[in-house]
Formats: sequence, structure tokens, C-alpha cells
Amino acid sequence: MTNELHTGTTTVAISTKDTVIMATERRVTMDNFIMHKDGKKLHQIDTHAAMTIAGLVGDAQVLVRYMQAELQLFRLQRKVGMPVEAASTLLSNILNQSKFYPYMVQILIGGYDTAPHIFSVDAAGGSVEDVYASTGSGSPFVYGVLESNYSRDITVDDGIDLVIRAISAAKQRDSASGGMIDVATINSKDGFVQLPEKEVEDRLKKLKLRI
Repeated sequence: MTNELHTGTTTVAISTKDTVIMATERRVTMDNFIMHKDGKKLHQIDTHAAMTIAGLVGDAQVLVRYMQAELQLFRLQRKVGMPVEAASTLLSNILNQSKFYPYMVQILIGGYDTAPHIFSVDAAGGSVEDVYASTGSGSPFVYGVLESNYSRDITVDDGIDLVIRAISAAKQRDSASGGMIDVATINSKDGFVQLPEKEVEDRLKKLKLRI
């Protein structure tokens, strides 16, 4: 049953001068049916790195477990975290080797090593780095918000509000996206930190957006 579930999804990641901000909504759908209202689509894979998932739930969850295991093993062996670009390359290789029986996914990998990095990785293993990226059925609406409001010198506080506004815009127009919003920041000082749900709710109220 799990392999039949599709995440009609909205995910986003943006970079500031010293931080990566990642966000997703929580709705999980199967065709036009809402299967879950609190699906987890934002996953920490190391102290300094995370990934968002869109696509077949079973495929995506397997890849999250692979990446968590590989990055933890790398840290245990080398006493240092895997560079974000290397993590993206690792995932790309896994996906490319399976392209004839592909994992039906769209992944964002974000993190901080010597600088903030965001990579968008497709089902065939293509990996593209950018200062912001979005995946899933709601991504066109996210890009509409980001194109007119993002700048590289944006503050972390404004960046958090921006990703919340972007996900909220997708939720209003994409029926497969909905529910609460998960937001996390990743930087050199604190590593991966997920915002408490109460803080996200307060920001939604401040921005006069619906949950």
C-alpha cells in the first residue's frame, strides 16, 4: 500500500549568507484522496545536513534511511561530516544506478560545511546546485513567490518568513499540498535546528496566513 502513496508535495530550500532554510508542508495524497495530514517530508540526515522528499513515499523513505546511514558511517570513520556536495553526489549515484527501475522521487539536499549549499536531485540522478530550489506539485507557486522576493543577502528571520509565505501560496492553489508547515535552519553554529510548531504558527498569524 505504501508504494502506491504519492506525495503531491511542496518543498523549498533557500540559502542566506550563512544559513540554509528548508520547509515542507505535511499532506500526503493518493490520487485525489488525502491519506495523511501529518506526513514527515523534512528529514535530518546529519548534524549539518537535511533532505526533503517528494514522490513515492516508499521510495523516498528508503532513500532517507540510506542517506542517514551513509552520512553517519562517514562521520564515524572520518570524525568529520560528509561535505554537502559529496552527499548530493552519493544520492545522485544511487539514483543513477537505478534509473531503469527508478526511485520515483524528487529530492532537495541542503546543509552547511564551509558554506551553505542546496542541491536539487531528480529521479535519474541529476544534481543541480542553486541558491534556492523547490520540488513537488506546488513548486510552480513557490517559484512565483521566490522570484520576486528572494535576495542572497536576505536575513535568516526574513528568509524563514519567505519560505512560510511560499509554502502557504502553494497550499492555496495546489490541492495536493496542505496541513502544517515544517521549517528548519542549518548553519555552522547550531547545525540542524527545526523550528517548534508554535513558532511557525505564530509566524503564520503575524503574516496573516492560514494554517
